[in-house]
Amino acid sequence: MTQKEIEDKIEQLQLFEQNIQALLMQKQSFQSQLLEVENSLEELNKTRDKPYRIIGPIMVLSDKEELKKELKGKKEVLDLRINSLDKQETEIRAKAKELQEEVVKSLKK
Repeated sequence: MTQKEIEDKIEQLQLFEQNIQALLMQKQSFQSQLLEVENSLEELNKTRDKPYRIIGPIMVLSDKEELKKELKGKKEVLDLRINSLDKQETEIRAKAKELQEEVVKSLKK
């Protein structure tokens, strides 16, 4: 492998790292949203009062069952997104490891 090819592969590795960092940031954001939804569902299940939904600067009386249904839907979507990001992260890490091994092998020659 030529020096130029090695440099290109190192650049690719850096791009993989950047992609992983971006995925991790997205995943963290989705996880915090998921935690918020789960906490909301938990509180909603505990309360006997009528729930309110915050819309912009106001609170609006909401139907408890409708709100549960909406929160469960959000939870499903967030779970799917997190799983998708996990798969992407795993794939990128595997490609990066393979590329890193190639570069290390080339440098040892």
